[in-house]
Amino acid sequence: MIKRILILCILVAVSIYLIVAVTIFNRKPENQVCKGMELVVKDSVDYGFITEAEVTKLLKQKNLYPEKKRIGTINVRQLEEVLSQHPFISRAECYLTSGGKVGIEIYQRIPLLRIMSSNGDNYYIDHSGKIMNATGKPIHVAVATGFIDRKFAQQELYELGLYLQRNPFWKAQVEQINVTPKKELEIVPRVGDHILFLGKATDFEEKFSKLQTFYSKVLNRIGWNKYERISIEFNNQIIGTKKED
Repeated sequence: MIKRILILCILVAVSIYLIVAVTIFNRKPENQVCKGMELVVKDSVDYGFITEAEVTKLLKQKNLYPEKKRIGTINVRQLEEVLSQHPFISRAECYLTSGGKVGIEIYQRIPLLRIMSSNGDNYYIDHSGKIMNATGKPIHVAVATGFIDRKFAQQELYELGLYLQRNPFWKAQVEQINVTPKKELEIVPRVGDHILFLGKATDFEEKFSKLQTFYSKVLNRIGWNKYERISIEFNNQIIGTKKED
């Protein structure tokens, strides 16, 4: 009986010790000094819109750069809110690491198109269809001009931007998109002295696939500057207007 009580007391003592030890080791001392930040920028291999230097500069401007600050004074939620205000940051996740640093994971906003409307609007549409302001930073995307309101930009032009983003050939080839008063699309290509007329902003995959076939079978044979206008508005039909001699 005494032996059982002794074993039970030992087990209780060990359990209490383990609970206390885990609590102590997992608790970050309030006075511990932060050793810096560990930054991970998602999609940084493909897109370099946000850099560690920019993150550091932004946090220092707001007096929130964590290095050498006491752990107890660092508000990671506040860091997330400030970083998320950057035009190229979609979302930021901040946390304290076991090594005494602040971990920061940043998800970038990817611009699809630049909108320069006849009404004076000048902004970008990002990969989520949201409007973003990115003045002062060069971004190589197609420019949409003409009669564009924000609803048209965030719906029809957004779908076109997604298609171009997924298709390397057309992403490189499409330089400008002009929207007519009838909300029809004219494309200015980088290669070729002609205008591509798409008509209404629908069926992008079918239209560009048909046009790519025309490029490879016709323009590669007769030359890229024979036409001044190529229309792919209608199904199963391409209408080319040749230049006057």
